[in-house]
Amino acid sequence: MGFRIPSIKRAAKTISKGTDVPKGYLAVYVGDNMRRFVIPISHLNQPLFQELLSQVGEEYGYDHPMGGLTIPCSEDEFLNIDSRLNGM
Repeated sequence: MGFRIPSIKRAAKTISKGTDVPKGYLAVYVGDNMRRFVIPISHLNQPLFQELLSQVGEEYGYDHPMGGLTIPCSEDEFLNIDSRLNGM
């Protein structure tokens, strides 16, 4: 037995709300159902993701009571962006 850290490829998969976020990752909530994703913090440096963060600030402000960022886009759009960022 051992502790397994998810790979970057698996990082966009949903993780149950009771699970801690591994070091180097960030929890985000996406879509109407507020589906939780855990993404690498390296996404924060990417211009595409920074545009999403700008939209977050405009739409939701900076108070996120769920403990993670709320991203104002559909799950499909987010998965597309995450896929593009993982390919970089």
